[in-house]
Amino acid sequence: MQRKTGKDFVLQTVSGAGIATICTLVGILLFALVLKAATMSSVAVKVVNQFIKVISVFVGCFFCLRGKGGWIKGLVAGLLYMCIAYLIFSLLGGRDAVEGLFVVDLLFGAVTGAISGVLAVNAKGASAE
Repeated sequence: MQRKTGKDFVLQTVSGAGIATICTLVGILLFALVLKAATMSSVAVKVVNQFIKVISVFVGCFFCLRGKGGWIKGLVAGLLYMCIAYLIFSLLGGRDAVEGLFVVDLLFGAVTGAISGVLAVNAKGASAE
């Protein structure tokens, strides 16, 4: 039983991070279309990008996390998502070094993931293991 629990933990967190990454890519593409039609300040773009990250982590946690320990599953999914997103956008943007803001993004992802994990698990009921 312990082995299955560990396997479920990994599957749920990796799936959550994957769904969050897909949501982010879709959100960024849609936002790029909006930016093509309208001009926004760089501050507004940064705020919208953070909003897309929050929604993406929540969606990933909501659809993939179940059972007990939602906060830790969400925290790990958020951290993993931020690492994946950083890699993807570093490759797309030509960045190759870890920036100081990466640590802030990791903390942001961890907190957002933990909160989303608690909300997701409680919304479904903690008894659904």
